[in-house]
Amino acid sequence: MYSPVKLTKKYIQYYWQANNSKGHGMHSPFVFSFITKVLNDTTAYKDYARVEAMRQALLQDRTVIEVQDFGAGSVTTNSNQRKISAIARHAAKPKKFGQLLYRMVQFYKPQNILELGTSLGITSAYLALGNPQGRLITLEGAPAIATAARQNFTRLQLQNIEQVVGPFENTLDNVLSKNTPIDFAFLDGNHRLQPTLDYFEQLLPHIHNDTILVFDDIHWSLEMEEAWQQITAHEAVRCSIDLFFVGVVLFRKEFLEKQHFAIRF
Repeated sequence: MYSPVKLTKKYIQYYWQANNSKGHGMHSPFVFSFITKVLNDTTAYKDYARVEAMRQALLQDRTVIEVQDFGAGSVTTNSNQRKISAIARHAAKPKKFGQLLYRMVQFYKPQNILELGTSLGITSAYLALGNPQGRLITLEGAPAIATAARQNFTRLQLQNIEQVVGPFENTLDNVLSKNTPIDFAFLDGNHRLQPTLDYFEQLLPHIHNDTILVFDDIHWSLEMEEAWQQITAHEAVRCSIDLFFVGVVLFRKEFLEKQHFAIRF
């Protein structure tokens, strides 16, 4: 993983090279709509307060649990014994991005939503609340974290979430075989090159023209940047949007030529 100093330098470089976030001069109708109606939607949805109240409760939870880390590790600790509060502080997506995922799901109305990496369920809650008529299938490798997430789903009375526990290499294929097609997926599970590429390849047979894939932390490390470059170069990908901390991949054939955008967010 990149050091905080290097990541900051990369973000500054991205910021000055990226397109502005107003949509001015954007010739792609889909991307213009994404910028103006999703990215820049400043509505204070009531669901935001519900999820953020849960986050605040988790930030105060000193319970210690045993964590099996199947990914690239933690930025802050090498210990498998972690407080719920520490996981909420360091592993959960900030509200800015959880709320962006909420708006994406609310706007595009995907029915089958997949999440790789439940963690404590904060992002899961945003995804599930974005479209209560849809169904979220969320995969988590660590049993203790999965248990904590289930308690949070109960706390928010979320009825449209199915949780699958176990290493992704043991669970993902089975989930995909039973839940095709996937309309929307958020991949936040294993921040290494080959696993990320493997998940992408596993998903490809289960997507369609309107599927949206969102990859977390695409500039987190050299490996993740390499994975992002290979994914966006794939022949099936028609458009990609780099928001620095997350990347959006589209397969719409309406994009007659492959397009890539870096947009400030």
